[in-house]
Amino acid sequence: MMMRTLVCIGVMAVLLCSININAVNGQLSSTFYAKSCPRVQSIVKTVVKQAVAKEKRMGASLVRLHFHDCFVNGCDGSILLDDNATFTGEKTAGPNANSARGFDVIDTIKTQVEAACSGVVSCADILTIAARDSIVELQGPTWTVMLGRRDSPTASLSAANNNIPSPASSLSTLITSFQNHGLSTKDLVALSGAHTIGQSRCAFFRTRIYNESNINAAFATSVKPNCPSAGGDNTLSPLDVVTPTTFDNKYYSNLKVQKGLLHSDQQLFNGGSTDSQVTTYSTNQNSFFTDFAAAMVKMGNISPLTGTSGQIRKNCRKAN
Repeated sequence: MMMRTLVCIGVMAVLLCSININAVNGQLSSTFYAKSCPRVQSIVKTVVKQAVAKEKRMGASLVRLHFHDCFVNGCDGSILLDDNATFTGEKTAGPNANSARGFDVIDTIKTQVEAACSGVVSCADILTIAARDSIVELQGPTWTVMLGRRDSPTASLSAANNNIPSPASSLSTLITSFQNHGLSTKDLVALSGAHTIGQSRCAFFRTRIYNESNINAAFATSVKPNCPSAGGDNTLSPLDVVTPTTFDNKYYSNLKVQKGLLHSDQQLFNGGSTDSQVTTYSTNQNSFFTDFAAAMVKMGNISPLTGTSGQIRKNCRKAN
C-alpha cells in the first residue's frame, strides 16, 4: 500500500503519539532492548520477511494474532499459550478456532531471539514487532514500536470468546468494544483497514452473502461458489477482492460499493457515523496510513504487563 515518500508523514505523527504514550505510562520504550538485545528487531524482520515471501497470507495472520492478543486482557502474549492442566487457552475460542495461525512463525522468531539473548525479550513484544513488519512487507506503512511488555503466565478462553468483536457485530457494538479497550471510533475505522489483506472463513460471512440486502449483488454471487449455503465452513475468500495481498486503501473503496465481505465491515459504511471517515480513506491513502499506524501504536499499549509483572517466557507456547 505504500509509496515510501508518504510514510514519513505518518511516521512523524506516530512518533509524536508514541512519545506521548510513553510519557503517560512511563514503562514502554522504543529503546527498551537497545542494550539487552540490540538484534531483536532485525531478527524479527528477517523471519517475517521470509514467512511472508513464502505465503503472503501469513502477514495478515500475524497482524490478526496481535489484535486478538491485545483485545483479551491486554497485549500479553496470552494467545500464544497452549492448553494445559491448569487452564484452557485462547486458541480454541470461537474467534480463533480453525483460523488463528502463524504460531510457528512466532516460534521460529523466539528460538532465534533466545539464541541471541536468552530470557530477555517477551513473546508479547515479538508478536507486536512481527505485526508491524508484516504490514511493511505487504507494502504498508511503518512505525516505531514501543517495547517492554512482559508475558502472561495464563490465558482465558472465556475472555477470548467475550472480548473479541464478532464479524456479525453492529456499528454500535464495534464502537463500544473498541472504547472498552481505550480505542476511539477513529481507531476502529483505521484498524479495520487491516482487512485490506487476509482471508475469512465462509462461516464468518455466509449469512451476509445469502441474507443481507446491503451487498453488491454481483459481488455476493461471485463469492457464493466458494461458500455454499450449507457446509464448507472453512473455505476461504479474500477480505479485499481487488488487491488481497497488498496493504492499501482498497478495503474502503470496496465498502463504498457494498463489497464488504463481513457484516461488521459493511457496518462502517452503511449510513452511519463512520461513513465520512471511510470516504476519506477511500480517496486518501496517506491519511489512512497515518491513522492506521497511530492506532496500531495505541492498540499495542492496551494493558501491558511491565516491570516485575508477568514473565519472559522461554517458549511462547507455555509458561516458564
